[in-house]
Amino acid sequence: MEQWWNKDIEYTVQALSTDINRGLDQESIKTKLAEFGPNKLRESKGPSALSIFVEQFQDFIVWVLTGAALVSGFLREWVDALAIIAIIILNAILGFIQEFRAEKSLAALKKLSSPFSKVIRDGQSHLIPSSEIVPGDLIELEAGDNVPADSRIVWLTSNFSAQEASLTGESNPVFKTNSTLNEEDVPLADRANMVYFGTSISSGKAKAIVTETGMNTELGKIAGMIQDIPKETTPLQKKLDEFGRWIVYLCFVLVGIVFILEWIRGGKLIDVFLTAVSLAVAAIPEGLPAVVTIALALGVQRMVKRHALIRKLPSVETLGCATVICSDKTGTLTKNEMTVRAIYAGGDLFQVTGIGYEPKGDFILNENRISAKDFSYLIKALDLCVLCNGAQITQDKNSYKVIGDPTEGALLTAAAKAGISKSDKEKDLPFLDEIPFDSQRKMMTMIRGTSKKAIAFVKGAPDVLLNNCEKIEKGSEARPLTDSDKEEILKVNDTLAGSALRVLAVAYRELSEEYKIGADSVSIERGLTFIGLVAMIDPPRKEARDAITKCKTAGIKTVMITGDHKNTAVAVAKELGFFNNDSIALTGEELDAIGEEEFASEIEKIPVYARVSPEHKLRIIRAWRKRGDIVAMTGDGVNDAPALKESDIGIAMGITGTDVTKEVSDMVITDDNFASIVSAIEEGRGIYDNIKKFIHYLLSCNAGEILVMFTASLIGLPTPLLPIHILWINLVTDGFPALALGVDPVSPDIMKRMPRHKDEGVLTKKGAMAMLTQGSFIAFCSLLAFVLVLFVEKEGLARARTAAFIVLSCSQLFHSFNCRSAVDSLFKIGIFTNKKLIFAALISFFLQMSAVYIPFAQKIFKTEPLGLFDWVLVITISSFPLWAMEIVKAFGKIKKRDQGI
Repeated sequence: MEQWWNKDIEYTVQALSTDINRGLDQESIKTKLAEFGPNKLRESKGPSALSIFVEQFQDFIVWVLTGAALVSGFLREWVDALAIIAIIILNAILGFIQEFRAEKSLAALKKLSSPFSKVIRDGQSHLIPSSEIVPGDLIELEAGDNVPADSRIVWLTSNFSAQEASLTGESNPVFKTNSTLNEEDVPLADRANMVYFGTSISSGKAKAIVTETGMNTELGKIAGMIQDIPKETTPLQKKLDEFGRWIVYLCFVLVGIVFILEWIRGGKLIDVFLTAVSLAVAAIPEGLPAVVTIALALGVQRMVKRHALIRKLPSVETLGCATVICSDKTGTLTKNEMTVRAIYAGGDLFQVTGIGYEPKGDFILNENRISAKDFSYLIKALDLCVLCNGAQITQDKNSYKVIGDPTEGALLTAAAKAGISKSDKEKDLPFLDEIPFDSQRKMMTMIRGTSKKAIAFVKGAPDVLLNNCEKIEKGSEARPLTDSDKEEILKVNDTLAGSALRVLAVAYRELSEEYKIGADSVSIERGLTFIGLVAMIDPPRKEARDAITKCKTAGIKTVMITGDHKNTAVAVAKELGFFNNDSIALTGEELDAIGEEEFASEIEKIPVYARVSPEHKLRIIRAWRKRGDIVAMTGDGVNDAPALKESDIGIAMGITGTDVTKEVSDMVITDDNFASIVSAIEEGRGIYDNIKKFIHYLLSCNAGEILVMFTASLIGLPTPLLPIHILWINLVTDGFPALALGVDPVSPDIMKRMPRHKDEGVLTKKGAMAMLTQGSFIAFCSLLAFVLVLFVEKEGLARARTAAFIVLSCSQLFHSFNCRSAVDSLFKIGIFTNKKLIFAALISFFLQMSAVYIPFAQKIFKTEPLGLFDWVLVITISSFPLWAMEIVKAFGKIKKRDQGI
């Protein structure tokens, strides 16, 4: 593709067969429209509401449950079948509600284009639909216009600038030129003679020749990248799918063994089949999909309170295993509010405290807090900051906002910290005229006072403005500016700029002759009196430093990817504490010069990338993911969208983020704050912890149910539980405690642990052994009650089954309190620190009682009421799992203490 930025205007006009004054003729337009097509982005058809709903049924474990429902229906166990179907549908509805917002990335991209554009055709100005623009069209642009296509500037006013943040990440308006750039490879953000589709004009006017349209534009390339990135499943989805298959295979093995044992013992085929089915029902955790979905949904609600809005449910869990956060700088790690940090005036360098546009802060000189009013030359510098200023600061409740240029807003804030009001100053020196900033002069001037006694107040680049100064004011009077003065000023400027501060010089001139509106800059901006330097930066957020420290403790690496300049990015990274002496910072150009192998070997040492393009961001994300890392990527501009979609979890900014980034994201941060991302990771880890807790709970309980049936079949006991008993316990009695475990308070040390590996299973070998041991103990308790009532008390099979039914249910309720921690005693954690679990256990207990004591339920469940002695026996045996685990945990603590762990 042609590099139009390094082609002169004459070449561009000839190559595109157009005219610099008249534009295209009608015949050329028709030919080019047929060749290049309409100026539109291709929009891929998004998933329909029906397809999103159908997708909820594609998990393996859901298929298994569907099979179980069909088998139950075939056996005319209608209650079982309907209960399982209800669970499946509930799970699908919950997932559908969360994911209904389909990915409409390209639809959002289309919204960025302006519907109509001004073009010159056949020498006449026309307003046409932007979709009809073709390469070679001569377009007219002015402040407020959206750029309809990538174009080469051929004419412009001195103050012509474009806002390109959504495409390049550059936060400030970019001043343009029509001069040819001689370099071959110029980063997108530095192509000053081009304007791009999807950006907007901030100031001035220009004419430009369209070079690329539709999918050939820079925005079109991004749209193509979004289409090319496939959707991947999250770690939790993968693990639950594997887990579901493992359970089913185990279920088939156990069912087969029981079926063969019962058949060998001479059982009737139909009875043997029913026993095998009841065991299958016991093996499958029917409530697991619904409990996982509900736990994730509840986690989403908690995250909203921490400024994180989750768009796709499984992303909650993915956050918990994030190992790398790739973050933008402006507005995420920083406040996106320029702040004056230092002022050089009268030969003194003053430090200024405070962050953002709030007029709170102090002036420091030689590490001592001072009153600005005691230093006339400091006040003079601040006066000039106010009088050469077109911005305003407004207060909205507790927040301050700037109307106008952010740099000028920072100057007003610094003055306000010294008690200087812009409105008061303007009363004394009313506005007369302005000579706006342009990229060639690198200065801005405001003339104030009266036409007969006017003063020019000037600010601009120190090296340029200093050449226009003849005097310097260090005390109450001005004196000639010497070479040593200049040397000292430039030395201070270099020191401040070396700290990545943006430095402006301020000066003034009293105009001796009568001022006439519209005077040229050459006659005004000369013979100036130098007053001082003002240095500013977009400072890091106070809370971001703490969040990054927390990330380090949690084993999470922070990487800054920004469109800003390298030295600024490094300065912010150093201040935030994630750039040290061994760290490397790369620009997009430097990244292009590195091969894949070298990049892979050095990537851990590179926490800062500056002046990067969308392709660079994709390369960085893919390199980290190739290493096996789980990558979270933040972004706000269109240029971030492909990387957000490529990452394991894309995080869009809620305030500054474009529609595009929000549509491709998994999560939206509503306050654009890095600290909220870290809070979301903490919440994600807590949610995964809780998912493991209730999976452990459900499976250890199911293991108990399986072993009750399996052991009874193996030793020749009558069937201790009916299929309806097991289904009731799985869906109703187990369900509420599992949900309560899903909202267990986050452990205080959760951000002191290393991220879990993405390949770590939902159930580890150690966890499986614990689950099997606990399940065996629950089975032992249930069979003990069954045998005592049936053979010792000789109260009949129905009452023995009722006792086993209650013990199995209640022992699981006691066991739910064990599952809050694998190592800490319940009494250390606090019995009442999860009141929801206590409430859930009580609900489950009363539901269990209803199955035993309500007459119509007795017929369904084939239960009988128990006597007082039976109840004492049942409750005592049911509590055994809790006390047994407390003893195991106590011995574990003693062992660790003896080993010095």
